[in-house]
Amino acid sequence: MNLAANPNAPPVSSALDEETARAEVYGLLAQLYYAAPAGELLDGLRVAVTEAPAAGAFLEEPWRNLVAAARDLDAQALAAEYSTLFGGVGKPEVYLFGSHYLSGFLNEKPLARLRTELAALGLERDESVPETEDHIAYLCEVMRYLIAGDDAAVANLTRQRDFFATHLQPWAAALCDAIAAHPAANFYKALAAFTQAFISIEAQGFDMLG
Repeated sequence: MNLAANPNAPPVSSALDEETARAEVYGLLAQLYYAAPAGELLDGLRVAVTEAPAAGAFLEEPWRNLVAAARDLDAQALAAEYSTLFGGVGKPEVYLFGSHYLSGFLNEKPLARLRTELAALGLERDESVPETEDHIAYLCEVMRYLIAGDDAAVANLTRQRDFFATHLQPWAAALCDAIAAHPAANFYKALAAFTQAFISIEAQGFDMLG
């Protein structure tokens, strides 16, 4: 995935390119936090473009480091790292659920509030998915939908800003800090740094909306 807009695209499409890029980033984060990259996803990461069209782009260095980490590890090592950090029986080393960071417990009031809002957006969890809706991957996928969805009543900047400020921004940094501090984190340490940078850009962008 190339995070940069196509430098050969006509100027009129720049805003659309930016929105498409944001949606793609959220979609990628959802995939990488839900499972270790493998197959086509891992292959794509390893050959991804790492240079932004403008020198000094804020995401360029963390993105380059993430791609480098994907190139340095094979699928088996990535799967083992994911399992060590987020898997296992019982309590994981690092929680991927917002309720843990917002309330100290799983399945608490933050999850109930999230479910109420998701229902208002016309969204519900697939019953075949064991993870609750406050999983970071689920929230990133909701953000991708709010950016790229066809229903303008739901997929708009106001909805994005409100959902982000309520359900993602308050705890994403704590999750990234927990991942970065874990001694077994390698690829996911790079992903945490990239996530931090991206979340920071999103927060600044939404602040400008007023």
